[in-house]
Amino acid sequence: MQHRDDLRTLIDAGQFLVPCDGSLASYEALAFACAQAQRNKGRVFVVHVIEVKRTLPLDADMTNEAQRGEEILTEAERIGSAAGIRIDGELLQAREAGHAIVDEAIERGIEVIVIGTEYTRPFGDYQLGRTVQFVMKQAPCQVWIYRMPARDAEVGR
Repeated sequence: MQHRDDLRTLIDAGQFLVPCDGSLASYEALAFACAQAQRNKGRVFVVHVIEVKRTLPLDADMTNEAQRGEEILTEAERIGSAAGIRIDGELLQAREAGHAIVDEAIERGIEVIVIGTEYTRPFGDYQLGRTVQFVMKQAPCQVWIYRMPARDAEVGR
């Protein structure tokens, strides 16, 4: 039965990839992935993607962005350590974060991408960002969305 196999994958997932951009949503998604990995004796990989403008070469020196990325990965390692999970983190440079996340998932044989997103309503309706949308469309594995709650001022608009 296909449905039962899908449920088994959900329960037994052991390889998680969490993109971290330094937002509370990404850190919350990471804590959630760590809890799942701990239950299943799994592994958690974290990526921080520096998006490089098309006007620059892909391997451009992005010192400030790389320093910020290292700080984000250090915080991710701290979150993992608090949950009893060793985090494998990587800093990536790419034109589009979504492409880099999906490529990393394929390369590592990831079973689940856990991606955090803030509750945003830029045009009156809740919208997912372009990175989350791309990952949802293109990822070869399960994608779990960890959406932060709406702020009181945004509810009921």
